Amino acid sequence: MTDAICKFIHYLHNVKKTSKNTEVSYERDLKKMEQYLATLQITDVVQVTETHLNSYMLYLEREKFAPSTVSRNVAAMRAFFQYLLKEQVIDHDPTDHLKPPKVEKKVPEILTVEEVDLLLKQPSSDTPKGLRDKAMLEILYATGIRVSELVHLELSDLNLRMGYIVCTEHSKERMIPFGSMARKSLEDYLDRGRPALVGAADCGMLFTNCSGNPMSRQGFWKILKGYARAANIMTDITPHTLRHSFATHLIQNGADLKSVQEMLGHADISSTQMYLHMNMNKIRDVYVKAHPRK
Repeated sequence: MTDAICKFIHYLHNVKKTSKNTEVSYERDLKKMEQYLATLQITDVVQVTETHLNSYMLYLEREKFAPSTVSRNVAAMRAFFQYLLKEQVIDHDPTDHLKPPKVEKKVPEILTVEEVDLLLKQPSSDTPKGLRDKAMLEILYATGIRVSELVHLELSDLNLRMGYIVCTEHSKERMIPFGSMARKSLEDYLDRGRPALVGAADCGMLFTNCSGNPMSRQGFWKILKGYARAANIMTDITPHTLRHSFATHLIQNGADLKSVQEMLGHADISSTQMYLHMNMNKIRDVYVKAHPRK
């Protein structure tokens, strides 16, 4: 089964052009499934039945995995066995009738404009690290890019004079503009911060850690959490919180849905419509509080 999983991940990467995060997630979930099936003496994909997979789902639920985690595992299994069926490794799909648990869609956490301002004021302008952190936070909120895109930005992806960055995903480029405040933070970082961090190292990454090496997603996550605590922001902030805030604030201020979709890099506009619904919820709250005949 290990070989079949490896071939499937290779297929995702080379044929489906999926993101690295998807590949890592699917591989982890499928290896977990493989370990469970081994306890049932199931070691070959042709032996797997719907009963075995239902048993595995019940095991995940007994182990107190969240419904969203179980649902994600079902998605990984479906993709895997559909691939095996397509490749004629198996003659039937054991996931045909699997029903993932219902997952309540949580409204994403959004910062207010005041909270964003407070967060962005936290990094110090007196140290190379502070200049870097300020620039990273500013560009994240100014463009709404994903944290994985942020830490993989190269110097060549930045057009400071014209005020935009280029993000590349699955060989598809999107250009995202940023404003004067992000530009100023980037100028300060490139002038007084980055040279001190990189030193003589030959590094093409826009943002680096304090050793001049590429920064990890986890490293930036810790940085963000630290500034959120310093700003006394109670919201459970993740890098995606700034992405959600970026999109919501744009729509609240009149941006059209199609433009926001392009900036976020959503393949389907239905993903972007979530922010429109969130804006309507805010408008409804304002109405209920203010209208005399509510």
